[in-house]
Amino acid sequence: MIEVQPVGYALGAKVTGVDLSRPLKSDEIQQIKDAWTKHLVLVFPGQQLDPESLIAFTKHFGELDNYDSQPFNRHPEYDQVMLLSNKPLNGKIPPGANNGQNWHTDLSYTIRPAKATMVYCIEKPSVGGDTMFASMYAAYESLSPKMRAFLDDLEAVNDVSLISARRDPAIMEAFKRLNPPVVHPAVRIHPESGKPALYVNDRVRTFVGMSDAESKPIIKFLCEHSVQPRFVYRHRWEVRDLVLWDNRCLTHLAVGDYAPNEFRHMIRTSTMGDYYGRYENPEAAEAAHKAANITSHEIAAGVSTLHD
Repeated sequence: MIEVQPVGYALGAKVTGVDLSRPLKSDEIQQIKDAWTKHLVLVFPGQQLDPESLIAFTKHFGELDNYDSQPFNRHPEYDQVMLLSNKPLNGKIPPGANNGQNWHTDLSYTIRPAKATMVYCIEKPSVGGDTMFASMYAAYESLSPKMRAFLDDLEAVNDVSLISARRDPAIMEAFKRLNPPVVHPAVRIHPESGKPALYVNDRVRTFVGMSDAESKPIIKFLCEHSVQPRFVYRHRWEVRDLVLWDNRCLTHLAVGDYAPNEFRHMIRTSTMGDYYGRYENPEAAEAAHKAANITSHEIAAGVSTLHD
């Protein structure tokens, strides 16, 4: 029997009594989806998964992303699986070793941001390496009525160049070529819950129709406001944890507080979102399409010497 136990006040629940490596019944899937809508983050401890079983489970939540937006982070055998790992692969540290170390929503710098994300822990450092999640429902609801009304009409420019200060320059150049800035609403309505959620995080550069000087203090305030402890669940990973979260109504942060000589080795899948944004510069669409036609082999060759 599936049991759901809350693990955080604002968001987060632990799900037990289910083996995700086997085919699930329709009522089990529905129970998990209902819990996901309610709690935003679900933790499934003690799972025994490989890339294929992780892909199979993820398919219940929509169309899988094949990570065209960042092909250099793909698993070497599965395009639909991303490596989140500092464990050497063929003698090199994978480009995704430092992924996610600022507050963000997955793939918000793309036209079709992620819906569901799933991360499975294979190895973890002895101390640290947690992931923090913040409810953007709670962040929005706690704002004043005037601020909410102001944000309801705003659109935000999401810029991939803001993802992290620790990226290799060659990786960042490829990211920017594949992902020109995109526009999304500052507040999104969740299609299942019907609730509004703030959609502003550290990867927002400016607001449409406002100058950078006008936008920056508002963005700074919203980013600081949204990650207050009362809105946050901090997950302390255990090996064989699978964590599923909803990118439409939360932000998250991978905490880089662990020894660099210890391994944090995880695999990730995500589903394509149910909403489409637009490019800040319409001409960028054609350039991005051409960039996306670069083969995985060509990109891999271009970054193969980054960590020699």
